[in-house]
Amino acid sequence: MFVAGNNPIEKIKAEKDGLDILQEIDKIAAEGYDKISAADVERLKWIGAFLRKKRPGYFMIRIRITGGRANSKQVRAIAQISEQLGNGVLDITTRQQVELRAIKIESVPQILKDLQDVDLNAFQTGLDNIRNVNTCPISGLNPNEVLDAYPQAVEFTDVFLKNKEYTNLPHKMNVTITGCQDNCTHPESQDIGLVPALKMGSGPIEKGFNVLVGGKMGSGGFYNAKDLDVFVQPEDAAKICSEIALLFRDFGFRDERTKCRLSFLIQDWGIEKFRAELHSRWKAKYGGSLSRAEADQRSDDGTNHLGIHPQRQPGLYFAGLSIPVGRVTAKQMLELARLAEFYGSGEIRFTPQQNVILTYIPREKIEALKEEPLLSQLSPAPGPLTLGLVSCVGIDYCNLALIETKGIAVQVVAELEKRLGKENISSLRMHWSGCEAACANHHTADIGLQGIKANIDDRIVDAVHIFVGGKTGKNARSGEKIMELVPVTMLPDVLELIIRNMALLKKVRRNTEAEKRVVMVPMDYAA
Repeated sequence: MFVAGNNPIEKIKAEKDGLDILQEIDKIAAEGYDKISAADVERLKWIGAFLRKKRPGYFMIRIRITGGRANSKQVRAIAQISEQLGNGVLDITTRQQVELRAIKIESVPQILKDLQDVDLNAFQTGLDNIRNVNTCPISGLNPNEVLDAYPQAVEFTDVFLKNKEYTNLPHKMNVTITGCQDNCTHPESQDIGLVPALKMGSGPIEKGFNVLVGGKMGSGGFYNAKDLDVFVQPEDAAKICSEIALLFRDFGFRDERTKCRLSFLIQDWGIEKFRAELHSRWKAKYGGSLSRAEADQRSDDGTNHLGIHPQRQPGLYFAGLSIPVGRVTAKQMLELARLAEFYGSGEIRFTPQQNVILTYIPREKIEALKEEPLLSQLSPAPGPLTLGLVSCVGIDYCNLALIETKGIAVQVVAELEKRLGKENISSLRMHWSGCEAACANHHTADIGLQGIKANIDDRIVDAVHIFVGGKTGKNARSGEKIMELVPVTMLPDVLELIIRNMALLKKVRRNTEAEKRVVMVPMDYAA
């Protein structure tokens, strides 16, 4: 049993495993919200139920959707649950999941059953667990992918889900397993990132994964994942992820809550010691040695897979539809299910950029799909700023957020596209996080905004810190903070200046003060 210092979460886990709440949920629901203990409020996160403190009595349910891949029956069930037991508002997350809003505790057992009926669940989607495993949302369809990694994402999920060997980690673990070359799952910010690689030997080329470890967003900023210098074949992908998770379980820090992620263990040990320990455990369990890393196949650029494109299957297409800031209504979700069935295979895929993809659409149906009314709302060809717009939930539904994000993000982008003219703007990634937890990955966006409160003339107002120049991929870097405490009411003017000068802003690097002074020009405006 792991107990460390005064960490309150560790004390809760020491009393009993968080997953045990599943056996008690009927009783908790029957007794009602007022009788839930503070400890059980935390344990409920093990079954995906999150109390929204700013909306007393109401919970969010986070649904696990491995690799973001769902079918129309599942999507229709999610929409119906939202309509009947929630408020009809749904959010797609950057982990390719869907969140239900305004759920009462009395409804949780029924929701878990309804999800189970369509082969979905909400287990271990919060607190100290392995979160939803990401993969490329067009895995298996992408003509340019090295390999389809979805089977490995499913295999690893099957290893840890409802398995108490993995339900008492020091903190959460974010994992992506991708064979996509397009950097669409930001593996550099994950605790574990398996990325496409090729083993070039004297024999046939082998397809597999290089392994990255210790990436993170959140408080303390962006940590770029370290190259573990390990190559794994697809059949070993779930095993290597499992061993890294168990190593983290056994050695990760558990005292100071903000220092409990895998990245801090690797910083303390160094990557060579971490690799040596992993190699020792691997050899003892599986025999043999871990292979050294092979040729990384990631490109330097990324994509969000929006638009209508040919699949690797001849005559078939996928349609990537933009969902601004990831928020949809239950009615829109029901319509997506209908479109998926009528035009495609009935499959809907959710992306790390909070969008959706319809798949297996015959060429002859493309034009009719484009004329569907829903595509005027969820466009395959959005404006250049909407294209890369990502937002966390914000103050409406999140306990940690300091400002509203989704609504203001949409308003600001609409105003900027109007002022600048869509035809005059190069596409860029603008990510909004409501606090330093960085759920929208604002550190690695072209323009990142982090919510904060500011005191302006003795009045507390919503504001942001502004970061520029972040990048994902092989040469990932954190954006530079160029402005602080900018009131959101000033953002159309401030961001207009920044975007008009993006040619200069792209030169931002941390290595010269001269370059920093160039991008600090807008500070005079904020003053």
